[in-house]
Amino acid sequence: MPTPKLILAPGRERSLQRRHPWVFASAVARAEGSPQPGDTVDIHSARGEFLASAAYSHPSQIRARVWSWNQDEEIDAAFIHRRLAAAIASRRALNLPSNGMRLVHAESDGLPGIVVDQYGGALVLQCLSWGAERWREPLADALMELCQPDVIFERSDADIRELEGLPPRVGTLRGAQPAEPLLVTEAGLQFEVDLAGGHKTGFYLDQRANRMLASSLAAGRQVLDCFSYTGGFATHMLRGGAAGVTLVDDSAAALELAARNLQRNQLPADKAEFIDGDAFQVLRRFRDSGRQFDMVVLDPPKFAPTRATAERAARGYKDINLLALKLLRPGGLLLTFSCSGGVDAALFQKIVAGAALDAGIDARILGRMSQGADHPVALNFPEGEYLKGLLIEV
Repeated sequence: MPTPKLILAPGRERSLQRRHPWVFASAVARAEGSPQPGDTVDIHSARGEFLASAAYSHPSQIRARVWSWNQDEEIDAAFIHRRLAAAIASRRALNLPSNGMRLVHAESDGLPGIVVDQYGGALVLQCLSWGAERWREPLADALMELCQPDVIFERSDADIRELEGLPPRVGTLRGAQPAEPLLVTEAGLQFEVDLAGGHKTGFYLDQRANRMLASSLAAGRQVLDCFSYTGGFATHMLRGGAAGVTLVDDSAAALELAARNLQRNQLPADKAEFIDGDAFQVLRRFRDSGRQFDMVVLDPPKFAPTRATAERAARGYKDINLLALKLLRPGGLLLTFSCSGGVDAALFQKIVAGAALDAGIDARILGRMSQGADHPVALNFPEGEYLKGLLIEV
């Protein structure tokens, strides 16, 4: 049976010729062969030139995601196995100071819509597109063979599945969940991970190097950690000698887990203050009461998943950075992050610069931060660099 085809409109092949792996609905002139969501399709230019093999997704504005640029490469279980093996081998070679790492980073590993994170003996799989959904079972089989984990837990519940027209799915896919709390070790610290209910896949693996940087800067400082989640930054900073850390999060459960993480690592509880509340409101309250800090960490959730929401997100990022800058003493440090795909690094810097101007503060950039090496960025897919961070000195 012939492979279905997508025929592009005239002149719309340029991005594929530059090997960008997405084909948007507006670029497609017609489909041939009645492809169904998840089917592999061959993409051809208006002149009939083969461009790529891709996973088809009719409900999404990203109409196809490229599997391969090679016309002779069959997209089958063996293909999935090869790509997984290559991604996993590259992570093992990094020798990271942790038993938690991202094994597969979607398009940047040639596996669009597929994310795999490892926490010791547990793997967490996210299938975020129709193509990933189609190969879900072969993915699990290959991961069991390649990694031999105790459990593969599925967290296919990210918002992007709604754009694909896919329902959320959470649960054990292979093996059994451990009876004891699942722990991840990072630079000598241990963190409890909530596979089923935690953010993303349970922990922010992408911030590993940035947490270690924060630790190196924290000695003797009073620190405010906003959107603290389960205390990743706070734990590192207390281990680094912070005089005190105030953790702010709107999840009481996350703060309880943060307190357990501090206790697990034998860090002084009397140096930690836990505030359950909205970070924007807490920052305003601190501003109005004249409270100040030597260091602030801002690691908010995704404000702008797409460029369409970037303008609204920019207002949120500006407000929160303006408030944080006003709380810093002279010589204070701000570690500020954006994980929004719709806000690039240049726009994020512009937003923070505007916040400093409105705050009436002179500040400078000491460093730039991004995601760890286990979250690689393919040169043909700059969207893979989603985490942007600035180290600012007031």
